[in-house]
Amino acid sequence: MEIMEMKKKDLPNATAVLVLGILSLVFCWCYGFVGLVLGILAVAIASGPRRAYLEHPEEYTEASYKNLSAGRVCGIIGICVALAVVAFVILMILGVTALGVGSALMLG
Repeated sequence: MEIMEMKKKDLPNATAVLVLGILSLVFCWCYGFVGLVLGILAVAIASGPRRAYLEHPEEYTEASYKNLSAGRVCGIIGICVALAVVAFVILMILGVTALGVGSALMLG
């Protein structure tokens, strides 16, 4: 009886998801929009390979799944921080506009 050993393969796009997730954390401070887009891409790209690993974990390496999970988590955190930054920028713009209108009314 011969036991055939299958060589495990890496999950597709695991490294790309990790890179996108890390970049979303780095760029979420740039007015939020760049980090938001990169985070959404990381989470969206991670869904297919994650599902494939959960259905057949014996076919893929655990290291690639950990990279995929880390990139997905970084992407989710990047989305949250980017949304907070976008909200802050919008509130700052509205505040400056309100100050400008208020001072124009007082002078006029």
